[in-house]
Amino acid sequence: MDILRRNNVRVMGPEHGRPLVLAHGFGCDQNLWRLVASGLAEHHRVVLFDYVGSGRSDLTAWRAERYASLDGYAHDVTDVCEALDLRDAVLVGHSVSAMIGVRAAAAAPERIGSLVMVCPSPSYIDDADYRGGFSAADIDELLDMLESNYLGWSAAMAPVIMGNPDRPELGAELTDSFCATDPEVARVFARTTFLTDARQDLKTVAVPTLILECEQDAIAPREVGAYVHAAIPGSRLVTLPAIGHCPQLSAPEPTLEAITMFLETLE
Repeated sequence: MDILRRNNVRVMGPEHGRPLVLAHGFGCDQNLWRLVASGLAEHHRVVLFDYVGSGRSDLTAWRAERYASLDGYAHDVTDVCEALDLRDAVLVGHSVSAMIGVRAAAAAPERIGSLVMVCPSPSYIDDADYRGGFSAADIDELLDMLESNYLGWSAAMAPVIMGNPDRPELGAELTDSFCATDPEVARVFARTTFLTDARQDLKTVAVPTLILECEQDAIAPREVGAYVHAAIPGSRLVTLPAIGHCPQLSAPEPTLEAITMFLETLE
Protein backbone atom coordinates (compact mmCIF):
# COMPACT_ATOMS: atom_id res chain seq x y z
CA MET A 1 0.00 0.00 0.00
CA ASP A 2 1.32 3.43 -0.97
CA ILE A 3 1.37 5.26 2.38
CA LEU A 4 1.18 8.70 0.78
CA ARG A 5 -1.99 7.75 -1.07
CA ARG A 6 -3.41 5.76 1.84
CA ASN A 7 -3.18 8.74 4.18
CA ASN A 8 -3.86 11.43 1.56
CA VAL A 9 -0.52 13.08 2.32
CA ARG A 10 0.15 16.63 1.09
CA VAL A 11 3.41 18.55 1.51
CA MET A 12 3.75 22.33 1.50
CA GLY A 13 6.63 24.76 1.94
CA PRO A 14 10.38 24.68 1.25
CA GLU A 15 11.82 21.24 0.66
CA HIS A 16 14.66 21.71 3.13
CA GLY A 17 12.77 23.52 5.89
CA ARG A 18 12.26 21.89 9.30
CA PRO A 19 9.45 19.37 8.79
CA LEU A 20 6.18 19.91 10.65
CA VAL A 21 3.63 17.11 10.70
CA LEU A 22 0.10 18.38 11.42
CA ALA A 23 -2.13 15.67 12.93
CA HIS A 24 -5.88 16.27 13.16
CA GLY A 25 -8.22 15.17 15.94
CA PHE A 26 -11.29 12.96 16.18
CA GLY A 27 -13.95 13.53 13.52
CA CYS A 28 -11.74 15.92 11.58
CA ASP A 29 -9.30 15.86 8.69
CA GLN A 30 -6.33 17.85 7.47
CA ASN A 31 -8.59 20.64 6.16
CA LEU A 32 -9.04 21.99 9.68
CA TRP A 33 -5.38 23.07 9.62
CA ARG A 34 -5.78 25.26 6.53
CA LEU A 35 -5.77 28.62 8.36
CA VAL A 36 -2.39 27.99 10.00
CA ALA A 37 -0.75 25.61 7.50
CA SER A 38 -0.03 28.25 4.87
CA GLY A 39 1.63 30.53 7.42
CA LEU A 40 3.79 27.72 8.77
CA ALA A 41 4.71 26.72 5.22
CA GLU A 42 6.39 30.08 4.57
CA HIS A 43 9.52 28.85 6.35
CA HIS A 44 8.92 25.17 7.10
CA ARG A 45 8.12 21.95 5.28
CA VAL A 46 4.54 21.24 6.32
CA VAL A 47 3.14 17.72 6.05
CA LEU A 48 -0.64 17.27 6.11
CA PHE A 49 -2.34 13.89 6.23
CA ASP A 50 -5.58 12.13 7.12
CA TYR A 51 -5.73 9.17 9.48
CA VAL A 52 -7.03 6.07 7.74
CA GLY A 53 -10.82 6.34 7.85
CA SER A 54 -10.80 10.15 7.92
CA GLY A 55 -11.00 12.77 5.20
CA ARG A 56 -9.83 11.50 1.82
CA SER A 57 -7.78 8.60 3.14
CA ASP A 58 -8.20 5.11 1.72
CA LEU A 59 -11.13 3.72 3.69
CA THR A 60 -10.42 0.21 2.41
CA ALA A 61 -7.25 0.21 4.54
CA TRP A 62 -9.22 0.77 7.77
CA ARG A 63 -9.34 -2.06 10.30
CA ALA A 64 -11.25 -1.78 13.57
CA GLU A 65 -8.69 -3.82 15.51
CA ARG A 66 -5.82 -1.51 14.46
CA TYR A 67 -7.61 1.72 15.29
CA ALA A 68 -9.10 0.59 18.60
CA SER A 69 -5.87 1.82 20.23
CA LEU A 70 -3.90 5.05 20.07
CA ASP A 71 -1.04 2.91 18.79
CA GLY A 72 -2.85 2.35 15.49
CA TYR A 73 -3.02 6.08 14.85
CA ALA A 74 0.59 6.49 16.00
CA HIS A 75 1.55 3.91 13.37
CA ASP A 76 -0.10 6.10 10.73
CA VAL A 77 2.07 9.01 11.91
CA THR A 78 5.31 7.03 11.87
CA ASP A 79 4.39 5.43 8.53
CA VAL A 80 4.03 8.88 6.98
CA CYS A 81 7.31 10.04 8.54
CA GLU A 82 9.12 7.00 7.19
CA ALA A 83 7.57 7.30 3.73
CA LEU A 84 8.86 10.88 3.49
CA ASP A 85 12.09 10.04 5.35
CA LEU A 86 11.49 12.85 7.85
CA ARG A 87 14.10 13.51 10.52
CA ASP A 88 13.72 15.58 13.67
CA ALA A 89 10.15 16.55 12.72
CA VAL A 90 7.86 18.63 14.88
CA LEU A 91 4.60 16.75 15.49
CA VAL A 92 1.73 19.24 15.90
CA GLY A 93 -1.14 17.22 17.32
CA HIS A 94 -4.64 18.53 17.92
CA SER A 95 -6.76 17.08 20.73
CA VAL A 96 -6.35 13.29 20.85
CA SER A 97 -3.48 13.61 18.36
CA ALA A 98 -1.42 15.31 21.05
CA MET A 99 -1.30 11.98 22.89
CA ILE A 100 -0.99 10.03 19.65
CA GLY A 101 2.07 12.19 19.00
CA VAL A 102 3.55 11.17 22.35
CA ARG A 103 3.35 7.51 21.34
CA ALA A 104 4.68 8.20 17.85
CA ALA A 105 7.66 10.07 19.29
CA ALA A 106 8.41 7.19 21.64
CA ALA A 107 8.17 4.68 18.79
CA ALA A 108 10.28 6.67 16.31
CA PRO A 109 12.53 9.13 18.20
CA GLU A 110 14.75 9.56 15.15
CA ARG A 111 11.74 10.82 13.19
CA ILE A 112 10.03 13.09 15.73
CA GLY A 113 12.19 15.52 17.69
CA SER A 114 9.63 17.82 19.34
CA LEU A 115 5.91 18.12 20.07
CA VAL A 116 3.26 20.80 19.89
CA MET A 117 0.14 19.73 21.79
CA VAL A 118 -2.96 21.70 20.81
CA CYS A 119 -5.69 21.32 23.46
CA PRO A 120 -4.35 17.96 24.72
CA SER A 121 -6.04 15.60 27.15
CA PRO A 122 -4.40 12.39 28.39
CA SER A 123 -7.73 11.33 29.95
CA TYR A 124 -11.19 12.83 29.65
CA ILE A 125 -12.58 11.14 32.77
CA ASP A 126 -12.29 12.64 36.25
CA ASP A 127 -10.30 10.47 38.64
CA ALA A 128 -9.68 11.37 42.29
CA ASP A 129 -7.71 14.64 42.19
CA TYR A 130 -7.46 14.60 38.40
CA ARG A 131 -10.04 16.62 36.51
CA GLY A 132 -10.51 15.47 32.95
CA GLY A 133 -13.76 17.35 32.45
CA PHE A 134 -16.21 14.42 32.39
CA SER A 135 -17.49 11.76 34.77
CA ALA A 136 -17.44 8.14 33.66
CA ALA A 137 -21.24 8.35 33.39
CA ASP A 138 -20.93 11.40 31.12
CA ILE A 139 -18.65 9.51 28.75
CA ASP A 140 -20.88 6.41 28.75
CA GLU A 141 -23.87 8.60 27.86
CA LEU A 142 -21.90 10.38 25.14
CA LEU A 143 -20.80 7.10 23.57
CA ASP A 144 -24.27 5.55 23.84
CA MET A 145 -25.76 8.49 21.95
CA LEU A 146 -23.03 8.28 19.34
CA GLU A 147 -23.71 4.56 18.88
CA SER A 148 -27.47 5.00 18.50
CA ASN A 149 -27.62 8.19 16.41
CA TYR A 150 -24.29 9.36 15.06
CA LEU A 151 -25.67 12.15 12.89
CA GLY A 152 -27.77 13.49 15.75
CA TRP A 153 -24.78 13.25 18.07
CA SER A 154 -22.65 15.15 15.57
CA ALA A 155 -25.19 17.95 15.24
CA ALA A 156 -25.46 18.27 19.03
CA MET A 157 -21.81 17.85 20.01
CA ALA A 158 -19.89 19.68 17.28
CA PRO A 159 -21.06 23.17 18.36
CA VAL A 160 -20.19 22.31 21.99
CA ILE A 161 -16.71 21.17 21.00
CA MET A 162 -16.14 24.19 18.77
CA GLY A 163 -17.54 26.74 21.23
CA ASN A 164 -17.94 30.29 19.89
CA PRO A 165 -21.76 30.27 19.68
CA ASP A 166 -21.60 33.78 18.23
CA ARG A 167 -19.84 32.26 15.19
CA PRO A 168 -22.20 29.44 14.20
CA GLU A 169 -20.38 28.85 10.94
CA LEU A 170 -17.50 27.29 12.90
CA GLY A 171 -19.78 24.77 14.60
CA ALA A 172 -21.43 24.05 11.26
CA GLU A 173 -18.06 23.28 9.68
CA LEU A 174 -17.17 20.84 12.43
CA THR A 175 -20.63 19.24 12.18
CA ASP A 176 -20.09 18.72 8.46
CA SER A 177 -16.69 17.18 9.15
CA PHE A 178 -18.16 14.78 11.72
CA CYS A 179 -21.04 13.83 9.43
CA ALA A 180 -18.66 13.10 6.57
CA THR A 181 -16.92 10.43 8.66
CA ASP A 182 -18.10 6.84 8.27
CA PRO A 183 -20.19 6.06 11.40
CA GLU A 184 -18.35 2.81 12.14
CA VAL A 185 -14.98 4.53 11.88
CA ALA A 186 -16.27 7.32 14.11
CA ARG A 187 -17.53 4.88 16.75
CA VAL A 188 -14.15 3.18 17.02
CA PHE A 189 -12.21 6.47 17.01
CA ALA A 190 -14.54 7.96 19.63
CA ARG A 191 -14.14 5.02 22.01
CA THR A 192 -10.37 5.16 21.56
CA THR A 193 -10.38 8.92 22.16
CA PHE A 194 -12.67 9.13 25.17
CA LEU A 195 -11.87 5.88 26.99
CA THR A 196 -8.07 5.85 26.77
CA ASP A 197 -6.15 6.88 29.88
CA ALA A 198 -2.74 7.93 28.59
CA ARG A 199 -1.53 9.84 31.64
CA GLN A 200 1.37 7.44 32.14
CA ASP A 201 2.54 8.14 28.59
CA LEU A 202 3.45 11.69 29.59
CA LYS A 203 6.36 10.29 31.60
CA THR A 204 8.00 9.12 28.36
CA VAL A 205 8.21 12.60 26.84
CA ALA A 206 11.83 13.73 26.65
CA VAL A 207 11.67 16.19 23.72
CA PRO A 208 10.96 19.94 23.59
CA THR A 209 7.21 20.33 24.02
CA LEU A 210 4.77 23.20 23.61
CA ILE A 211 1.29 22.89 25.14
CA LEU A 212 -1.43 25.16 23.80
CA GLU A 213 -4.68 25.54 25.72
CA CYS A 214 -7.65 27.86 25.28
CA GLU A 215 -9.04 30.25 27.86
CA GLN A 216 -12.32 28.32 27.78
CA ASP A 217 -12.57 24.75 26.51
CA ALA A 218 -15.49 22.47 27.34
CA ILE A 219 -13.56 19.38 26.23
CA ALA A 220 -10.12 20.01 27.77
CA PRO A 221 -10.44 22.42 30.72
CA ARG A 222 -7.44 24.40 31.85
CA GLU A 223 -6.78 22.00 34.72
CA VAL A 224 -5.81 19.48 32.03
CA GLY A 225 -3.31 21.86 30.46
CA ALA A 226 -1.75 22.48 33.88
CA TYR A 227 -1.57 18.71 34.50
CA VAL A 228 0.16 18.00 31.18
CA HIS A 229 2.57 20.89 31.72
CA ALA A 230 3.50 19.63 35.20
CA ALA A 231 3.98 16.08 33.90
CA ILE A 232 6.42 17.01 31.11
CA PRO A 233 9.64 18.55 32.46
CA GLY A 234 10.74 21.63 30.57
CA SER A 235 7.50 21.96 28.64
CA ARG A 236 6.02 25.34 27.76
CA LEU A 237 2.37 26.15 28.41
CA VAL A 238 0.67 28.93 26.45
CA THR A 239 -2.94 29.96 27.07
CA LEU A 240 -4.42 31.22 23.83
CA PRO A 241 -6.96 34.07 23.84
CA ALA A 242 -9.50 31.68 22.39
CA ILE A 243 -12.71 29.84 23.21
CA GLY A 244 -13.48 26.26 22.30
CA HIS A 245 -11.46 23.18 21.43
CA CYS A 246 -10.28 24.09 17.91
CA PRO A 247 -8.15 27.26 18.06
CA GLN A 248 -6.59 26.53 14.68
CA LEU A 249 -10.03 27.47 13.29
CA SER A 250 -11.43 29.89 15.86
CA ALA A 251 -8.19 31.78 16.60
CA PRO A 252 -5.67 30.97 13.85
CA GLU A 253 -3.51 34.08 14.29
CA PRO A 254 -2.52 33.56 17.95
CA THR A 255 -2.23 29.82 17.32
CA LEU A 256 0.17 30.41 14.45
CA GLU A 257 2.11 32.99 16.47
CA ALA A 258 2.55 30.63 19.44
CA ILE A 259 3.74 27.76 17.25
CA THR A 260 6.11 30.04 15.31
CA MET A 261 7.67 31.39 18.51
CA PHE A 262 8.22 27.83 19.75
CA LEU A 263 9.85 26.83 16.45
CA GLU A 264 12.27 29.74 16.77
CA THR A 265 13.52 28.27 20.07
CA LEU A 266 14.40 25.06 18.26
CA GLU A 267 16.75 26.74 15.78
